[in-house]
Amino acid sequence: MKPKGLGPIPAGFEAHDGQLVIGGRSVSELVEETGRTPVFVYSRARLDARLGELRSALPPRIGINYAVKANPFAPVVQHMAGLVDGFDIASSGELALLKDLSIDMARVSFAGPGKRNDELEAAIKAGVTLNCESEGEAERTLAIGERVGITPQMAIRVNPDFEMKGSGMKMGGGAKPFGLDAERVPVLARRLIEAGVDWRGLHIFTGSQALSADAIIEAQANVIGLAGRLAGEIGAPLPKLNMGGGFGIPYFPGDEPLDLAAVGDALTDRVADLPMELAETQLCLELGRYLVGEAGVYLTRIVDRKESHGVTYLVTDGGLHHQLAASGNFGAVVRRNYPVAIATRFDEEPGEVANVVGCLCTPLDRLADAAELPRAEVGDLVAVFCAGAYGASASPANFLGHGPAAEMLV
Repeated sequence: MKPKGLGPIPAGFEAHDGQLVIGGRSVSELVEETGRTPVFVYSRARLDARLGELRSALPPRIGINYAVKANPFAPVVQHMAGLVDGFDIASSGELALLKDLSIDMARVSFAGPGKRNDELEAAIKAGVTLNCESEGEAERTLAIGERVGITPQMAIRVNPDFEMKGSGMKMGGGAKPFGLDAERVPVLARRLIEAGVDWRGLHIFTGSQALSADAIIEAQANVIGLAGRLAGEIGAPLPKLNMGGGFGIPYFPGDEPLDLAAVGDALTDRVADLPMELAETQLCLELGRYLVGEAGVYLTRIVDRKESHGVTYLVTDGGLHHQLAASGNFGAVVRRNYPVAIATRFDEEPGEVANVVGCLCTPLDRLADAAELPRAEVGDLVAVFCAGAYGASASPANFLGHGPAAEMLV
């Protein structure tokens, strides 16, 4: 079996006594504390470090919002509350989570193309900024606000006429279910302002998971230019501009980390020369995966070792029901390997080529194909890296009745 490359393990992970260490503790200790596998382990130190890197690279005027959908594990969200300026949510469930954590609702904005009336009402009552996605949603919001006697806080999500080049998911340009086409924004904005809403500005999200600094720099320049033009056409100050995010992390062989310094330098220059219409506008980025993705590791135990027609299979008690993206079944056109390692033999050299598979009764349940790994035995732990975003919450945990993995913040 010809070996296939593995994605790059994020820098900084080390071994102690042969085992992967996370948060200063060996994976065996962490699993023992949890009492079971599989388990997602999230590192406080890595969350802190990533926010520190961002603060150092970005101009001080740029706020950082956390997109809760990336990882809604309550201890992670609580920890992020002390690191970020705001939160972006996409459901009433996420709203309830933030309320339970006593997070100030003035820091929260709510986007999503299919907000139900009960969600709109809950957001209005909580004092959350609603990023309006259509004229219809705007009218429903106004009617609900009038009925409950509360002035809604409203921004408009814009569907720009450009996209972020090289992004994993295109969120702008052409026909999209997200936001309002840019040319229709001024009319709706004036309608909202005349209706007396608490006008909060614009949300422009162009794409996600981009590793090209040039693509992000170009998209940010386009967003600022569009926002300035729209503010002029609206004829009113723009209190806030959510510029979206799009910062990616390396998952696959050949991926290189984003050049954050280049992005920060370009944004510093751009902020120093803003359109007149944005002189007093509060600017922020909305990031999810980039903040938490590399802080998480998925640990799963090998329960069987077998061969079939000369191919070695390491069968684990985890799989796609927890790590759908790593299995290649979360929008990937061609399956490529995530960064994977034998966590209990983390400092050993590769000794075999093996397939790492999960416990589900489907050939789609694969965590690594033809991976060069140290020889592993039943009882060893496998680590899947870059598991801090869109893992536990974006995978079909109840598929075949296996249930969710444990989660812990260390």
